[in-house]
Amino acid sequence: MPALPSPIELVTNRLPARHRAAAGELLRFGLVGVFGLLVDIAAVYALIPSLGLYGAGMAAYLIAASCNWVLHRLWTFRARAQRPAHTQWLRFLMVNLAGFMVNRGAYSALIASFVLPRHYPVLAVAAGAASGFLINFLLSRRLVFG
Repeated sequence: MPALPSPIELVTNRLPARHRAAAGELLRFGLVGVFGLLVDIAAVYALIPSLGLYGAGMAAYLIAASCNWVLHRLWTFRARAQRPAHTQWLRFLMVNLAGFMVNRGAYSALIASFVLPRHYPVLAVAAGAASGFLINFLLSRRLVFG
C-alpha cells in the first residue's frame, strides 16, 4: 500500500518541480514559526513578573529562536548540508539579528505606543513575529542551512 502524501506535499506537488523544495521549506518554516510564536508568547507571559515587558520580550525571543533552530535543523532544512550544531546555532542567532531587530522593533513600538498591547502583549509578540518572518526565512535558507 503506497504511503499517503504529507499535507505539505499535497500543496507543493501542485507547483512546478523547480519550486517544490523551496515551497516545502517555506511552509515548514512557517509551521515552525507558529510553534516558535507560541513558545515566545508563553515565555513572555512567564517572564513578565521577573523581567518586565521589555526584558521578557528579549529573553523570550532567545528561547523561541533556539527552539526554532532545533526544529529547522531537524525538519525544515534537514535535506541541506548541516554544519556542527553549536556553530550552526550561533550562526542562526547571528544571521537572524536582522529579523530580530524588525521583530522586536515592532514589539517595542507597539508596547510603547498603544495601551492595548501593554495589556495584551500577545498582540505585540504576534505582530513582531509576522514582521520578521520573511527576512528570517531568506537569511536562514541561504546563510545558515544553505
